[in-house]
Amino acid sequence: MALNFNRVLDCVKKNPTTMSINTLKSIVIDNDRSLHNTYRQYFDMFLEYSLGEIYASVEEALMAYDTQSPDIVFIEESLNGECGIECIQRFRHKDANVKIIMLSGRNDFDLVKKAFKNNANGYLSKPISERKLYNALDSIKNEGATMSNDIISLFIATFQRKSRDIFSERENQVIDLLCQGATYKSIAEKLFVTASAVNFHVQNIYLKLDVNSKSEALMKLQQLDYAYKAA
Repeated sequence: MALNFNRVLDCVKKNPTTMSINTLKSIVIDNDRSLHNTYRQYFDMFLEYSLGEIYASVEEALMAYDTQSPDIVFIEESLNGECGIECIQRFRHKDANVKIIMLSGRNDFDLVKKAFKNNANGYLSKPISERKLYNALDSIKNEGATMSNDIISLFIATFQRKSRDIFSERENQVIDLLCQGATYKSIAEKLFVTASAVNFHVQNIYLKLDVNSKSEALMKLQQLDYAYKAA
């Protein structure tokens, strides 16, 4: 008899003890209270990721940190009266191993670089969709780092310091579209290929830029004192 996956999911939701799932717990710090319910709705869709509390300020989150004991902290980059990036170390003092992901409506490369030099594990540009959030959580879980597609395009544009001749014609097409802010899906549509093919080309581009993954790309950002100019 075929296994009905939807029925299994319903069973797990109704009876959590039926199946053992190691969930990663997150907290969110965002002073835009209109987004709080959206975060809750998104996390309600995930089985392996849970949401503790949502806070409007870093101070509130730090006061409740020991009670929450999160695995992942999402911090808005621009908070009322304080910079989320500059607050990263306050959480690191609480827990050196916690994963910290910045949320921002700005994808300025200097901000991205500053976040990673302050030991952020990821940077997501707003608006945050359910899919973007889930992909980020998966990337943090599996690679220890995450970047949204527009941040990847900034990285590739900035560190494309080698000659374009080392890239294939298709890879150069992908680079050009990424640098224009295109998503994997829109690139696939424009090049008449699948999204998985686009991801394959991006991985090859990473290799030629001397990084093998998002996590290595973020390590390079953390170590840099200056940004290479695009070729």
